[in-house]
Amino acid sequence: MEKIIRVNVLGVGISAISMVDAVHYSDKFLQNGARGYICVTGVHGIMEAQADEQFRHILNSSFLTTPDGKPTVWIGHWQGHTNMTRVYGPDFMLELCRLSVDRGYKHFLYGGKPGIAEALREKLILRYPGLQIVGTYTPPFRPLTSQEEIELEEQLLEAKPNVLWCGLSTPKQEWFMARYTDKLPVKLMVGVGAAFDINSGNLKDAPQWMKDAGLQWLYRMFQEPRRLAVRYLANNPRFLWLLGLQMIGLRKYSIPAPAQNPKPANHDEGAPPLGQRFGSRSSNY
Repeated sequence: MEKIIRVNVLGVGISAISMVDAVHYSDKFLQNGARGYICVTGVHGIMEAQADEQFRHILNSSFLTTPDGKPTVWIGHWQGHTNMTRVYGPDFMLELCRLSVDRGYKHFLYGGKPGIAEALREKLILRYPGLQIVGTYTPPFRPLTSQEEIELEEQLLEAKPNVLWCGLSTPKQEWFMARYTDKLPVKLMVGVGAAFDINSGNLKDAPQWMKDAGLQWLYRMFQEPRRLAVRYLANNPRFLWLLGLQMIGLRKYSIPAPAQNPKPANHDEGAPPLGQRFGSRSSNY
């Protein structure tokens, strides 16, 4: 595959792609023998990477790190990538599922609160008849035990999915994908966070005008103020400040050259607890 250009956003390489590109590159990736992961990344992920060099390495070592938030698209346009558009996690999931009906790709849903992955499976199959969702797994709100890792691997070996959708929220899902990309029998992992809740109908999506204006974060904050208010009110002003410094040249950031089928190094060392969600239940179909 050709190398994919990345936009430098505070040292995080955001893939300079559109939604059509994201689906196209994912399709090509699934047709070859490689393994990798996709990070769907907005301001929150970029700011998490400012305080954690290893997490920044995980984002920069992905197959794709898509422009999930509008600000990343605007920065891409400022850097000359005018064909760049938002690759929003819930929409990307739907588009790749749509393609999968014809391609025969199999999907596995990992994450969400108890019952959410099953509800998402039903909604996706209803929306795309013929779509193969071959299993779900809701991990516990703690690190996976060795036995649970073995059970998950056995479930995947039996189900044989091509794509594992990881809905653990950032940065948990990125740590999970980096750690398990070479360990679990699945070609492509995609971290999509709130897509599980939104596409299952458990969480209402923002109106389109707010998305276009870059105000989706405000809609989400009013939906979950206790969880999200501190994140957004702390991250967003600091992001704008650091971005301004980058734009006028007072702060310099570097990103590694994009590589074909990159793999993060030493991602087991210093990683925070993995698989932290609510409850513990799984099912196979």
